[in-house]
Parts: sequence; C-alpha cells; structure tokens
Amino acid sequence: MTYQKVRLIGSDSSWIEQKAIDQLHQTADLPGIEQAVGLPDLHAGQGIPVGAAFWSRSHVYPHLVGNDIGCGMALWQTDLEARKFKRDKTVRKLVDLEGPWPGDRLDRLDKRGLTSSLDSDSLGTIGGGNHFAEFQIVESIESPQLFEAHRFDPDQVYLLTHSGSRGLGEAILRSHVRQYQGGGLLTGTAAFDDYLARHDEAMSWAKLNRDIIAERFLGKLGADAALKLDIFHNSVTPHEDGWLHRKGAAPADKGLVVIPGSRGTMTYLVAPKAVRDEIALHSLAHGAGRKWGRKDARTKLGSRYSITDLERTDLGGRVICEDKYLVFEEAPQAYKNIEGVIDDLSQAGLIEVVAIFRPIITYKRRRS
Repeated sequence: MTYQKVRLIGSDSSWIEQKAIDQLHQTADLPGIEQAVGLPDLHAGQGIPVGAAFWSRSHVYPHLVGNDIGCGMALWQTDLEARKFKRDKTVRKLVDLEGPWPGDRLDRLDKRGLTSSLDSDSLGTIGGGNHFAEFQIVESIESPQLFEAHRFDPDQVYLLTHSGSRGLGEAILRSHVRQYQGGGLLTGTAAFDDYLARHDEAMSWAKLNRDIIAERFLGKLGADAALKLDIFHNSVTPHEDGWLHRKGAAPADKGLVVIPGSRGTMTYLVAPKAVRDEIALHSLAHGAGRKWGRKDARTKLGSRYSITDLERTDLGGRVICEDKYLVFEEAPQAYKNIEGVIDDLSQAGLIEVVAIFRPIITYKRRRS
C-alpha cells in the first residue's frame, strides 16, 4: 500500500500555526524519513514540531525523540472518595515534594534492572515545563461499557502524573549531539545500538519516576491507588520493519489513552478505535497543544492577570504553582481548545471517548 508521506490530522476549524506545519514538512525531508504525521495538537518546537510521529526504515533520529526521553503520563485510581475529598485541606498537605525522594533509590533502580550509575536526586520529582501531578474526578461517562470493562470507579478520585526522564534524557541527547551533530543513526550500527540501549534505560527510568511521584503524593494523603495506565509521549520504537519516532504523541496501540487539555479544561479518557498506519502511524494527540510560546504567554497574561487570579480555574480547581514565570507560561489560556482536538481525532475515526475527567488540584511547583 502506498501512503501519503506527510499527513496532517485536523479539520478546517482547527488552528495549527504555519510554523508547526513547516517544521513537519522540513522534518519529513530528513534522509530516511518515509512517513510523517501531524496530530491535531501539533505546535512548533525547537526546530521540530511537537504533536507528531515519524517513521523510517533506515534511520533513528535522537532529536526527534528529544531531551525528555520517556516523558509521559500515568493515571491512578485512588481509594479516596470524591464526595469526601477536601480541596483546600489537600492543598495544605501537599508540601515537601520538591526535594529528593527520601526512599531507597538504589533498591528501586535495581528492581527495574537499572544500574546505580543512573541514580539521581531528581528521581521522584516532577520537574518544570508542562509537567504536573493532578487530582481529578469523573465528570461524565461517555461509554459505560468500556468504563466498566476497564474497572473504573466513578466515585473515586484519580491522580494523573506527567513527567519524564529529567536530566537523564537531556544528557543522552547532548552526548549524541556532541558526537554526531544531531544527525541520524543508521540502523544496525554500533552508534545506533548504543543510543537505543540508553534510550530504553531512560524510558524505564521515566516510568519509575512517575511511579515514585505518585507514591509521594499519595503518601501525603495517606492514600493508596491502582495504576490504570501509563503511556509514553517521547520515544522511538520498532514498527513495521522500521522505527517509529513519537515527539509529543501518545501510542494508539497500547490500550486506553488519557488526553488532558490544561489545568483549566477537561481531561479525556479515550479508547483507540482503529490502529491505522495510513492515517496516524498508530499515534494520537497527547494533549491540547500550545497556542502561545512561553515568552508570549508571560507577556500576554502578565498584564491581565495576577498570580492569585491563576491559582483557581474556571472549573473550580486549585493550582499550586509558586513559580512566578511558570504560572503564566502554563496557564490554560496558553493552550489550544482540547474539545477541538478530541473532535478531530473522533472525526478521523481514531478514538472513542470513554470518560471525561475534571481537574480539581493541579500541582506544578512549590518554592523549596
């Protein structure tokens, strides 16, 4: 079957900046790239677009994975009852979460098959940028059959953790750039094997990081939880006799996917419908996508809102962000419309919405 090399999923009403579209086409022109897909949350990144997937039979490009290898999201169903959940009281309990995790890091690394050389004070911490930990409740159930089949409970509070490999992924990318100036790696070479081994370690590290973040937050509340899903957004994986790069894209071949909008909009739990290479390279949007860059967000919002204004959302949620820049950079207004992204995916026949979640507490960062 012959596929169109560059495909963009979106409707006429979708807003995607031209710079992001240009980056998608430029990246598709890299040697060995045979397919490129821009998802509805596509937005411009540092030379390459975010919200995209790329397939090559012959090359792996570390910069298409980026410096946060293994970044992704994990959704936990807690044993906290939504009707008894006290937001303000919980906000006061969520302290001392910025410093190093006091647990036995070496033991946890060893249990994941990771060596002590990967030990870092950042293990179990959220980090900056768009990363967060967020408590949510079920707003509506769109597919009762799927909701029940996956044993979701509408009466419980959920915890969504979003983080990645922190400095580890960045160190791996920097090492590659120093040696190869960011060029692609031919499959089957020693350089390819070395990068892939380090990439896979960073993926495992990022998954462990999300696990420990959840443990820390749940520990503050004396709660327990069951993991419902954990998905990667930045990765390169074997696919159809080649290699599939995802940069800010969720997998459509690993079960249910969670797609958040922003701290001030709903989060969507979706079931991938058709695993179709000819449309989306087995990939889905990973969020709403940025509307404004970080500097633009600070400029546009800083003159209109105070930090106190942004500590509560239009949905009634609480925001914990004691970074005077980050609170503006990650404001809901800086992101595109999540409903439009979900509608585009639905119209393309890629998803079925299972449930909609409402964020009630979003944790970004406290001052140390």
